[in-house]
Amino acid sequence: MQKESTGIYKKIKNNILSVFKGDGFNVDLLMFGYFTNGHILLQDLPGTGKTTLAKALARSIDSDFKRIQFTPDLLPTDITGVNIYSSADREFRLQKGPVFTNILLADEINRTTSRTQSALLEAMEEKQVTIDGEIYRLSDDFFVVATLNPAELQGTYSLPESQIDRFSMRFSLGYIPKNEEISLLELKDPSDPLAGLNSCAGAEETGAVRKAAGSIVISDDIKDYIVELVRKTRDYKGVLIGASPRASIALMKLSRIMALSEGSEFVIPEYIAKLAPFVLGHRIILDRHIADSDLKQESIISDILKNTPVPR
Repeated sequence: MQKESTGIYKKIKNNILSVFKGDGFNVDLLMFGYFTNGHILLQDLPGTGKTTLAKALARSIDSDFKRIQFTPDLLPTDITGVNIYSSADREFRLQKGPVFTNILLADEINRTTSRTQSALLEAMEEKQVTIDGEIYRLSDDFFVVATLNPAELQGTYSLPESQIDRFSMRFSLGYIPKNEEISLLELKDPSDPLAGLNSCAGAEETGAVRKAAGSIVISDDIKDYIVELVRKTRDYKGVLIGASPRASIALMKLSRIMALSEGSEFVIPEYIAKLAPFVLGHRIILDRHIADSDLKQESIISDILKNTPVPR
């Protein structure tokens, strides 16, 4: 079963890579998030392929996809939905918002206020939304891909720490190499790189991948290694807030799907070390008195990995 699931995983990845120009490991990271129900935060400049990547995943697995463009005037009900009174029927009817989908692209999430950003909190954590006191369930595979503009750009707001912690990983795509950018110009329709991309897997196959990933062996030593890495972020000098237990859970789940993608039946320490920067970086909040110093999240994680004994 695991061998078949690894084949399904690779089939989906290759399908995405047929239209996505960039580092293949970025596709892996997105798929790791999807198969572990861990939401993804893409922090990058506009035009680096973030939307294309999210859409390519949705189309490859024949999944429902919706997009929200976050703006300063966006309201929470624009995300969740609202009850509208029908004079003809003399009753209220729910007008569902874009959050009622499988894969949601929250584009430029930090261009709106914290009040609106927080409308996603319940959906991301509990897979449900509350509208006028009534709870509505979302799909079991509800998955958020949020794009985040660098804070230096105009018109951006900070994300609350509680919302940042809901994201399993944060990573950047960066600009593609020159030869790949030239190949974009040679497409039949450069403005629509997804034209002609077909589905290659359905719900039954993606469900099989999730089930197989859950059976990947992770030893007690590896679990101890994960928790030790996460706990050290809380005690590191200059760190105001370290990674929460959600980071430990995310590292465990992500390492299992990474093992499956590699065709391995068990998790090895190298998987944890490779994933740690993407899982821990956005969860480390530096003390404001040293936030402008040379101390950065990347160097903290690198130092912790270097000074934590690796299980063998």
